[in-house]
Amino acid sequence: MSISSLRHIFRRATLGVRAIIINAKGEVLLVQHSYMEGWYFPGGGVETGESAMTALTRELAEEANIQLIGPPKLHGIFLNSHVSRRDYVALYTVREFRQDGPPHPNHEIIAHGFFSPEALPEGASRATRARIGEVFRGEAISEIW
Repeated sequence: MSISSLRHIFRRATLGVRAIIINAKGEVLLVQHSYMEGWYFPGGGVETGESAMTALTRELAEEANIQLIGPPKLHGIFLNSHVSRRDYVALYTVREFRQDGPPHPNHEIIAHGFFSPEALPEGASRATRARIGEVFRGEAISEIW
């Protein structure tokens, strides 16, 4: 067996973190990235040696100028089979946060906003809509992102 075959077999799983940020009006924060179309929950990849909570805190600050002021609640861990059979997303709900101003301009986030769960923007991803249904309407939780 070749070295490249062994690397494929023993390739590590990847983990991303995202958050459903819910404001006092019951709206959710969504962002648009410069590198893909659609609206998504803020978040990103967990770096080597980084905890999921550290990654979540970092990503929320970078993408949305959000600082956690209370503990997020883990909603679920999902297989993101659209990316890979070894890619997972940990999704948290966040109700206790501070946002001292709009997100800082950067090359990654081109738009952001809080939206009613019943009036999401056109282009909100399928996974975004599914997770909102689970959190707000008690729909069955899927294991697939």
